[in-house]
Amino acid sequence: MTISTQNSQSVNGSVSLVREGLIAWIVLNRPEQINAINDEIRSGVPEALLLCETDPEIRVIVIRGEGPRGFCAGADIKEKRTLESAIETRHRMQSARWIESLDHAQKPIIAAIHGYCMGGGLELALACDIRIVAPNAVMSLPETALGLIPGGGGTQRLPRLIGHSWAMDMLLTGERVNAEKALALGLVTRVATSPDSLLQEAAQLAEKVANKAPIATRYVKRATQVAGDIELTKGLDLELDLFALLKASDDAKEAALAFAEKRVPKFLGR
Repeated sequence: MTISTQNSQSVNGSVSLVREGLIAWIVLNRPEQINAINDEIRSGVPEALLLCETDPEIRVIVIRGEGPRGFCAGADIKEKRTLESAIETRHRMQSARWIESLDHAQKPIIAAIHGYCMGGGLELALACDIRIVAPNAVMSLPETALGLIPGGGGTQRLPRLIGHSWAMDMLLTGERVNAEKALALGLVTRVATSPDSLLQEAAQLAEKVANKAPIATRYVKRATQVAGDIELTKGLDLELDLFALLKASDDAKEAALAFAEKRVPKFLGR
């Protein structure tokens, strides 16, 4: 599947935004470097997310990498920086916690992953709500081989997603995980039929989510995001609060009417 560039917007030299109906595609656009993360990606992804969040027509966001070699190879090791102290490094990274912008997005985010998805690229994918991969996807967090640890959320998001033991295995060994094993671990939820069909299947998945009631979609994301961080009783209280708010919404009424009339509901997000 080829994504139309008719509604394409350049966010900067390394990130572009393509709108396709209810879906927005955030594209990492450094194919010759396997979309390795540079400062333009660090600033461009949050900027693109903000554009999506403030666009009332967009209901679902998909992040993908340009080019045949991969989603994202991680940080660009060729990016030159001056020698830093630990304090200077901490200050620089504190001011550029760009992956966390995904945590604040209300709209669902899907990662469409092919080829290499390494280091910071995997950390970006981990911050998405759903991950669909091509059969040729290869994922790892290899930072310990470089004398480092992940610095974009890998040590925190990975165990929350696949459990402590498997997270420790991946983090300590840095071994690469293929699509089949990633699916078995729960690292991803879907494997596309082929590399060529990844974008089409990601679009179909995004369309399926986009066709649901948008407020309900945002609320289920909100409730699920805090599920592992608050007491069960408080989580159940939040769920009931959000349910009650939705029960009186126009979308809930439209869903009931559409069911009675045996037709597809037309949700307006109110």
